[in-house]
Amino acid sequence: MDIQKSTFRGSWEREDAMGFNALPEFAFIGRSNVGKSSLINMLCNHKGLAKISSTPGKTQTLNIFDIDGKWQICDLPGYGYAKVSKEKRFLFSNMIKHYLEQRENLICLFVLIDLRIPPQTIDLEFINWCGESSIPFSIIGTKADKVGKNNLEETLKIYTDKLFEVWVELPPIFVSSSEDKTGREDILKYIKECMKKDK
Repeated sequence: MDIQKSTFRGSWEREDAMGFNALPEFAFIGRSNVGKSSLINMLCNHKGLAKISSTPGKTQTLNIFDIDGKWQICDLPGYGYAKVSKEKRFLFSNMIKHYLEQRENLICLFVLIDLRIPPQTIDLEFINWCGESSIPFSIIGTKADKVGKNNLEETLKIYTDKLFEVWVELPPIFVSSSEDKTGREDILKYIKECMKKDK
């Protein structure tokens, strides 16, 4: 898939304020600082599209990006950031839950996991909740360049073994790096295939 133009459409605090949009939508979520904005920018080949911050918890709204007028990306707030207030964590979780359960044009949610660290309980719980709630999703392992080719297979096996404790069949899993664009073609190809199936 060749992306020609990607633009920021706007930010919303509630799914029901976003209005109906018939364009296929793909959402991205993960723990704070998992590399969500960097991945979106890498996929779109547009460095300044999603704002990157070294401060965890920076994304606090539902941010929509238009891709060639054919599909959309929704950048969701990161989960599990302890330094925001309990009230804000509650608001974020409700915002995310409502969006995922109600968004009619959502085709697939990409759940991002950091390949540099062992499987985190909060990631596994969120992935399991997606399955229980029938949310269509795939998994993207980020920061593969920091793991090294020799350790990548072992790292993925640790994750898949952990998931197989609950899952009989795993969702698609992609490996990515925003630094060297690993996974870009595979993820965009998958998005294209999802849109074909949705027609």
